[in-house]
Amino acid sequence: MKTNEEIMEILAAYDLTGSYRKAAELAGCDHHTVRRYVQLRGTGIDPAARIPRTKMIDAFMPKVEELIEASRGRIGADQVHKKLIAMGYGGTDRTTRRAVAAAKESYRTGHRRVHRPWVTEPGLWMQWDWGEGPRLGDRRTSLWCAWLAWSRFRVVIPVLDKTIPTVAACLDATFRVFGGVPTYCLTDNEKTVTSTHIANVAVRNPDIVPIARFYGTVIRTCMPADPASKGGVENTVKVAKRDLVPTATNLRSSYGSFAEIEAACDAFMAEVNGRVHRETRRAPVEMLGEERFRLHQVPEHPYTAAFGTSRQVHDKDSTIRVDQVRYSVPHQLAGGQVFVRWHADELVVTAVVDGTPAEVVRHPRSTPGNPVILDEHYPDSARGARVPRPTNAAEEAFLTIGPGAASWLEEAAAEGVRGIAAKMAEAVALAKLRGQGAVDRALGTAALAGRFSEGDLRSILDHQAFHDAPAAPSRAGEQHSLQPGTSAWSGFGDPR
Repeated sequence: MKTNEEIMEILAAYDLTGSYRKAAELAGCDHHTVRRYVQLRGTGIDPAARIPRTKMIDAFMPKVEELIEASRGRIGADQVHKKLIAMGYGGTDRTTRRAVAAAKESYRTGHRRVHRPWVTEPGLWMQWDWGEGPRLGDRRTSLWCAWLAWSRFRVVIPVLDKTIPTVAACLDATFRVFGGVPTYCLTDNEKTVTSTHIANVAVRNPDIVPIARFYGTVIRTCMPADPASKGGVENTVKVAKRDLVPTATNLRSSYGSFAEIEAACDAFMAEVNGRVHRETRRAPVEMLGEERFRLHQVPEHPYTAAFGTSRQVHDKDSTIRVDQVRYSVPHQLAGGQVFVRWHADELVVTAVVDGTPAEVVRHPRSTPGNPVILDEHYPDSARGARVPRPTNAAEEAFLTIGPGAASWLEEAAAEGVRGIAAKMAEAVALAKLRGQGAVDRALGTAALAGRFSEGDLRSILDHQAFHDAPAAPSRAGEQHSLQPGTSAWSGFGDPR
């Protein structure tokens, strides 16, 4: 096979001499070679093109193309080679791989999917999808990822399940972050949205329909197993998982609580929505301010029917009763209303906080007579502890001095000191003369040292007045005692 340079020299020699033999003498080749290249050029064929040769696999190519067509281009070359051997093919697997690769490229050329660019319109489309969230110990979490198509504004909310009430709560929270409701909401075909397909038509879950109707939006689903039809939110899920889920790539440490995951999601949203988007060259939070004028108004109250049944929180002990069992809720909800539902063996308690539904606690299922009470729901009600609260003007004047006064009162009461009221009145009088700060510090020192006698407070005040910093309290020990000794009686009875 001649190189391109040699072929050009042969053709140039023929153009110069006009004879096959003379051109062959000049080019140093056979005149038949000159004749062949000249004839190829005359018919419009590239003289440098390699003439295909027949191969052993050519007789089996129809079968190869049939297998690729039947598998939609997914079958591997090793499986094709096994089938060809069973049909009598005697070539190597290398030849089969080359043939399969060429056939797949031909198949993709005729079946390549081309997407029409999506020109978004303000206030029209929102997309949402789920991503695998970080783990809390052995418990799995999920990330609700929503994406407003025109402004590219993203919302990421961590959740513990993907049930209908959770979807309703996430939709409500997302709409309130957007500041409005879009016309359409596009998502995947999960059971919470699509119950089944009939004749390629998605049948909506009857529980999601009233939620969409309540917010004035229409829920649409993409084709099954077709992530390309909602690429915007798919990219949001990918970026959220990359930045929020602890991996060896981002070196993020594990989370200690669900509140840490929520804080990380808030920081992530502030970051991605505040930076310039590469497509629009504007920050999503800036474009959201314009898109809000095209969104529908969010209902004043959230859709609560999906959160379960309502329960009134007891205003004294901050508990609710479900199936004759008492369960505690955070003390801030005492006297309010919450919604409860069962998710497997967990009681999910949801409350509407500042107009937005939020899950407040989950309790394991219990039985009558075994209440489920969490200590963190009662932070200021330790058993046996009393906080000083004034009941008259004199007590209020003393406790106003500062925390040292409260410590002195608690320690003095514990020691059973007599005349506490008189000593408190003395401290109030000294505070007017010497200043509240000095008296409060002296009272704190007296409480630590256990000095509650008459004149102790004045003594401590005088001592601290001559020092820049308060002196450490000193206590009498066995080596240094104020008790009078008996050395004067050592000579008693001695005649000398």
